[in-house]
Amino acid sequence: MSAALMEQRPQILARAVEGDAESFSRLIEPLLDPAYRLAAVMLADRSAAEDAVQEGAIKAWRKVRQLRGDISSLRPWFLSIVANECRMARRTRWWSVIKLADVTAPAADERESHSDLRRALLRLSPDERLPLVLHFYLDLPLEELAKTLGVSPSAAKSRVYRAAKRLRADLTIEEVF
Repeated sequence: MSAALMEQRPQILARAVEGDAESFSRLIEPLLDPAYRLAAVMLADRSAAEDAVQEGAIKAWRKVRQLRGDISSLRPWFLSIVANECRMARRTRWWSVIKLADVTAPAADERESHSDLRRALLRLSPDERLPLVLHFYLDLPLEELAKTLGVSPSAAKSRVYRAAKRLRADLTIEEVF
């Protein structure tokens, strides 16, 4: 993001809050890639991840007034909306039906391309996976992680620690070496 855009962000946010779609688009565009990466890890499905980000962007547009000029909370605010969209997608009755219907055995070369860490992450529950993805994959500092999760910084740190400990316990000796 350019320095000029960084300096203009409070004015752009003010225009977005007033209903300027172009300003909202300029604010949210740099956040779409991290939001997609978050959704892709949480849902393990590219199409569902794209849908979650799109729904999250629509909800963010409708709720942009909640920011009240606080530009520093834009990224955690938007990522929490996308994370909630992912949770809602996984709760739907059709999620399990569709996921079961789409299951196919991966090709041999595709199996080899998946990392052991990714498989271990997918064995975690979405709520355990979320703090790890936000902190280590999207590089959110603990303060932003706490805002995204809606908890205190110490609680966010604890969630990262517990999830990492569970992840290490889930890795087999073959996956580690």
